[in-house]
Amino acid sequence: MHDGDLIELDITGIAHGGVFVGRHEGRVVFVPDTLPGERVRARLTDTRKKAFWRADAIEVLDAAPQRRPHVWRSAAIDVDPAERVGGAEFGHIEPSHQRALKERVIREAVERVGRLELPVDVRPAGDAEHPESADGARWRTRVSLHVDDAGRVGAYAARTHHVVETPDLPLATEAVESAAREARAGARPGRIDLVQPADGRVRVLPRPDGDRARQAAEVVEERVGDRVFRVDAGGFWQVHRLAAHTLSALVSAELSASVGELDPEATHLDLYGGVGLFAATLAEMGGAGTR
Repeated sequence: MHDGDLIELDITGIAHGGVFVGRHEGRVVFVPDTLPGERVRARLTDTRKKAFWRADAIEVLDAAPQRRPHVWRSAAIDVDPAERVGGAEFGHIEPSHQRALKERVIREAVERVGRLELPVDVRPAGDAEHPESADGARWRTRVSLHVDDAGRVGAYAARTHHVVETPDLPLATEAVESAAREARAGARPGRIDLVQPADGRVRVLPRPDGDRARQAAEVVEERVGDRVFRVDAGGFWQVHRLAAHTLSALVSAELSASVGELDPEATHLDLYGGVGLFAATLAEMGGAGTR
């Protein structure tokens, strides 16, 4: 068979990266925009390797009960794959089943690579005071849009550098989505970053191609509980509006349950440092003298 050929597949598994697994005459085929339990019609896109092929799903023949209309219309399966945006690989799946599938990916990876059998629990972000949206949308406080040479502004089509003009951004907060609409006018080829820190005001950061002039870095504030983090507007911070709060609370709860009171004289390492989110959690648990 060759690239462009149509095949029918029963989807039986899930792989890392938001793609799903079927088999054609024994060969593994990776297909996005599906889910286990479905039968789909797919177009082959990469048949170079003997071990596996890649394909684009173009039609669902038998849908799984957990399928829902995609939360982002621009990523729906009835959109031509060449114009179907990436970055929302689970948006066609009911949220509780999304978490079950992610648990499966992590558990299978730990078993295969680490030869370990460990419990895996994927939970919604937030809590009763800071709830996640019911449909899994409106969580991104940071978005990058791309601008092509023709002035089109939008997201990339999945696994390409082809810019798709997207009228909406349902994964972004409403403020980021609104700012994105205004930022499109007169944009130069390159990238536009939109950042919404704790004060709620969206910063628009143009990144035109070939522009090497250093922009003055703006420092913004992010908050987790009573603690304030001062970070570069274009630097790293958790993208999900609830992630920093959720992760800090989880680290604190797990440490309290496992070691009780933190020994401030011991040496504590935040090995995924970033801006020190977990180091700050450790410092709060151990007091001002914590190492």
